[in-house]
Amino acid sequence: MSESNLLIVEPKKFSFNEVFKLESGEKLNGFEVVYETYGELNKQKSNAILICHALSGNHHAAGVYSKEDIKPGWWNELIGPDKAFDTNKYFIVSLNNLGGCHGSSGPNSINPETNQEFGAEFPIVTVSDWVNSQNLLREELKIEFARKEWKKLIAQGWRRTEEVWTKKEG
Repeated sequence: MSESNLLIVEPKKFSFNEVFKLESGEKLNGFEVVYETYGELNKQKSNAILICHALSGNHHAAGVYSKEDIKPGWWNELIGPDKAFDTNKYFIVSLNNLGGCHGSSGPNSINPETNQEFGAEFPIVTVSDWVNSQNLLREELKIEFARKEWKKLIAQGWRRTEEVWTKKEG
């Protein structure tokens, strides 16, 4: 990676310190989400793009953590100045979803009721739970857009994927 394209990033942590009700009916007594941002949020707070990883990915989508770091993020070729997701124009947010294994609350987290790792006792989270936790991060970052529309679009995409899988099996 050339020195001129070097994007130095730092992971951040969003802490939600209230009860978070999951789609299953279970509750988390707060949670944390690890994320990174690239670029600047404009005055209208309307230039944000949320980058979601594959189910097993993490929040480190672009850049490196230091000049000595040799492992850039998984979408480094697409996120940055003058790239497809141009950080001169857009404020990019990449996060590790709730329930993930890379710093966000998940099975490796400490259960406050037992002071032990949750492990298999961590509640099952759904795409809807991800969207709701992402929306709380959006609010924290003061990003403006219609929550219902965003949630609706993600949910429609997920349902469409389920339909395709069902048709292949059936």
